Amino acid sequence: MTVYLLRHGRTAYNEQRRYQGRSDPPLSPAGAAELRAADFTPEAVYTSPLLRARQTARILFPAARQEVVAALAEMDFGDFEGRTADEMVQEAAYRAWVDGGCTGPCPNGESLAQFCDRSCRAFAALVECAAAEGRETLVIVAHGGTQRAVMERFCKPPLAYFDLRPPFGGGWALQHDAGLWAREKRLRLLGEVCFAKGDAAC
Repeated sequence: MTVYLLRHGRTAYNEQRRYQGRSDPPLSPAGAAELRAADFTPEAVYTSPLLRARQTARILFPAARQEVVAALAEMDFGDFEGRTADEMVQEAAYRAWVDGGCTGPCPNGESLAQFCDRSCRAFAALVECAAAEGRETLVIVAHGGTQRAVMERFCKPPLAYFDLRPPFGGGWALQHDAGLWAREKRLRLLGEVCFAKGDAAC
């Protein structure tokens, strides 16, 4: 089984470099325009509940059924959401979070560990269900944070969370092998995939 783990297209918050998290802006006009339909059509696409992921899934896979998985939502940045780093650079809570490696709990939000555990549980459940049903493909459209969490925990070889630069409208293809998954809970990395066009191509 091939697993496609994809990121949504750009929003205005992305363009303005704002912490987006659980905020729910749509794709920007430019972000939608730079996406293209994929060259295959799965029966279903599993998406984050957030609008930007669902819109991206509809553009990439217009004929596929969407299945929303609440736990695939982006990290909850709490009080930091909708704001830029420059706007918060003098605030004690933000500086403490950054000085701690951006891993501690965001005020009124999640910690990195909480987010990764939530995302990875949801991902693993989808993989195991799809494998049990004998599917050839599993397509997930979610967020950059989701990709980082999954690739660090489940990819073989593992890719470090903060080393990844998830592309808009793209991501990674992974191969599920029943034996490897049973032994190590890992998926083999096949390579990058991209569904952006023109200058935005990954």
